[in-house]
Amino acid sequence: MTALLVATVHSAAARAQPGDPEREQVRAVALKAAELIAARGLEAAAAAFNRDGEFRHGALYVTVIDFAGVWKVYPPRPAGVGVSVINVKDPDGRDIVRDILSVARDSGEGWVEYRWLNPASDRIEPKTTFVKRVPGQDLVAYVGLYH
Repeated sequence: MTALLVATVHSAAARAQPGDPEREQVRAVALKAAELIAARGLEAAAAAFNRDGEFRHGALYVTVIDFAGVWKVYPPRPAGVGVSVINVKDPDGRDIVRDILSVARDSGEGWVEYRWLNPASDRIEPKTTFVKRVPGQDLVAYVGLYH
């Protein structure tokens, strides 16, 4: 289960930097996802997130968790919806979900860096995830990329 935690865009780039097109795409998708949830509700947004299109294409997809760390949307494994991932750690022992929630609560949005298993390479790699709190709700939308 834990290897499937976060949303991903696989990248051949050495390290994503501010202004990097993939990094900007990840941020834009996460921001738009949070806006959609706020405007239309989680159920309608989840339908858009789970089908191929604007929010899901190639290796890019949106994950949504609540402030208790429970998956609300997880397109790669819909059966995971309702599962608590609050205690998931990266290989270095970093509390990934707690870090994501901390950014959402404290800043409303931002980047979280950690290491995770890249399913494309089957190797532990650095990962950058953009986190956006859904306005007026205790929900977080996030999208990430390996580098």
